[in-house]
Amino acid sequence: MAKTITVLRGGAGLRATTQISSLRACHAMSDQGETRTARSGLMSRIGSKDTKPEVVVRKGLHARGERFRLHRKDLPGKPDVVLPRHRTAVFVHGCFWHGCPDCDRGQRRPKSNTAFWNAKLAANQTRDARDVADLQNLGWRVETIWECATRDPSRLNIILDRLVRSWDSPSHE
Repeated sequence: MAKTITVLRGGAGLRATTQISSLRACHAMSDQGETRTARSGLMSRIGSKDTKPEVVVRKGLHARGERFRLHRKDLPGKPDVVLPRHRTAVFVHGCFWHGCPDCDRGQRRPKSNTAFWNAKLAANQTRDARDVADLQNLGWRVETIWECATRDPSRLNIILDRLVRSWDSPSHE
């Protein structure tokens, strides 16, 4: 079953009507060997900013009274959340894309085109390590919060509380 959604685009006020399949159909397609064009269409809709895990982390930090900047382009890796006052950069990583060591999503690999996906995901992890090292060399503290941690509110609260407490400690300054 498809839903029709009208989307307003840009200042020109252009209207475009798009057919969007239900989420269930998208998941079924990934299991049934979809075409290259269909896979490309699905992958192109995966955003890099304002993802649900990222928004959850930002809300948690804001609720604790922290103020931050988003996606600073002048820092290596464009961290998702930057807290200049504490000289801390926070990356909110998707488990699949960045290889979470704590859950099965981080270890899962697509069954088709495996050589491409293994190289792609390994390159993501290499880039992540380089970005963390570059930030640390510039004097920044780097924290990584995994997508799976944002699904469990109590786990996320523990992570954010630990982070905020560490800024209050004398060794942080």
